[in-house]
Amino acid sequence: MITGTDWFQILENPSIALPAGFSAKGVHAGLKRKRKDLGIIQCEVPASAAAVYTVNAFQAPPIKVTQESMGVENKLQAVVVNSAIANACTGERGLEDARQMRDQAADLLNIPSHLVAVASTGVIGEYLPMDRVTTGLQRLVTETDNQPAAFAEAILTTDTCTKEIAVTLEIDGKPVTIAGVAKGSGMIHPNMATMLSFITTDAKIGPDHLQRLLWQTTDETFNMITVDGDTSTNDMVLVMASGYAGHRPLTGQHPDWARFQAAFQYVCEALSKMIARDGEGATRLIQVRVEGAPSKEAARKVAKSVVGSNLVKTAVFGEDANWGRVICAAGYADPSLNPENMDIWLGPVQVVKKGMATDFREELAEQVLKQDVVEIRLDLGAGMEEAVAWGCDLTYEYVRINASYRT
Repeated sequence: MITGTDWFQILENPSIALPAGFSAKGVHAGLKRKRKDLGIIQCEVPASAAAVYTVNAFQAPPIKVTQESMGVENKLQAVVVNSAIANACTGERGLEDARQMRDQAADLLNIPSHLVAVASTGVIGEYLPMDRVTTGLQRLVTETDNQPAAFAEAILTTDTCTKEIAVTLEIDGKPVTIAGVAKGSGMIHPNMATMLSFITTDAKIGPDHLQRLLWQTTDETFNMITVDGDTSTNDMVLVMASGYAGHRPLTGQHPDWARFQAAFQYVCEALSKMIARDGEGATRLIQVRVEGAPSKEAARKVAKSVVGSNLVKTAVFGEDANWGRVICAAGYADPSLNPENMDIWLGPVQVVKKGMATDFREELAEQVLKQDVVEIRLDLGAGMEEAVAWGCDLTYEYVRINASYRT
């Protein structure tokens, strides 16, 4: 895997509409009191598409409707997203509302319904006010110009900021752009996807290759973040590729495949970190790196267990170098581990060597825990595999936000 950014450029003013062929916009349709709550990403042509979805048993109707659309030819020309109301646990009515949302957008765009995906996020168990959705869609499609920043705002719920990234690189000597936008702040413990993430590119790549790339990348990025241990009913990552860059089709045999793959992973990892850092009430991003694992699966399991531990998260918030919480979380993630082989660092400070506390300086460890990004590193001493997971600290503010989410 190619690493570093010496061969691709991170764009200073990112937006989901930067790749050729795409536009995006958002409006206030009245689902929220004031803020924008309905958005659309459009492509000028049917784009190769790929998606991963939540494995929550109670998948929301928008997920099912998007799966219906994707099942026709794995191409999309638009995705419509609403925030405020998740349209989850709403039965047959919710399913019909999601289909109506898709079909109305398709009619307004004059394209087949199966080329439209839908996504919703917000409160579970409430029905969409379809009269407002219908009016909002009409304004969105027929009266609103390209405003990608408005789309990034329209998909937010408890997020404190928009989350956008874009990079550009060369494939066959031609410029290619990959852009991403996401929302997610709470109810983040993905399994196959994250809250909502959308990626666009003007690369020329078939749906099958795009889907395999997304599956692989999701396992190393979106599936490696956690805020509060809750997997949403509405999680989805969706990718669209217009093909407008005009290079030879990308496959695993293309000489520039590794470059594209690494740039794509960079975009997904950047969005993942933004989601973790913007966890509800969070003050710090926590990065857990696990090395010396017997398998990739074991490395991922331990990394995510440590970053998801409420005791570890509160220790970081309290700037308490309580390494016992780290080793405990690693132990219940994989009981086969031998604690006598384990080393642990907080930033550059080694706090555990071969399962025993070192004579570290407490004040140095506390300084690490005061940083905006807190790195915890474990060497399991059991193999050669490694993994990284991201999360955030757990604060009083998280409780306040979620205690009054519906009110």
